[in-house]
Amino acid sequence: MMKTALFLILFTFAAAFAVSAQDTGKEKVYDKVEIMPEYPGGQEALLKFISENVKYPENAIKNEIQGKVFVNFIIDESGAVTKVKVLRGVDDDIDKEAVRVIKLLEKWTPGKEKGKAVKVKYTLPINFALS
Repeated sequence: MMKTALFLILFTFAAAFAVSAQDTGKEKVYDKVEIMPEYPGGQEALLKFISENVKYPENAIKNEIQGKVFVNFIIDESGAVTKVKVLRGVDDDIDKEAVRVIKLLEKWTPGKEKGKAVKVKYTLPINFALS
């Protein structure tokens, strides 16, 4: 963890209020389902994992770059994090760091719709702030 930089990780899950799905060829990816995927240990464990693993990029510290990166990913039927991408970024180095940390996440309990495990899309904002 950087001594010269303090970063604040804020997260909220962006999801639709009604059950909806995107059809991408043969597969459906849901925005919201009856039982949403859950990170092992819940939201507090997710926040802790992200805060312990994010390394504020040196170049961003040097140039005093701050901001919120919106990372989108899919939790598949097995609970694996897949298709990680930046929806709205701040800076190339910060964006890459946000994606790197999301790719490190362990398997989640998958989301379910009508009793069946399904793919669920998440958007996670990660705020990088210097103090």
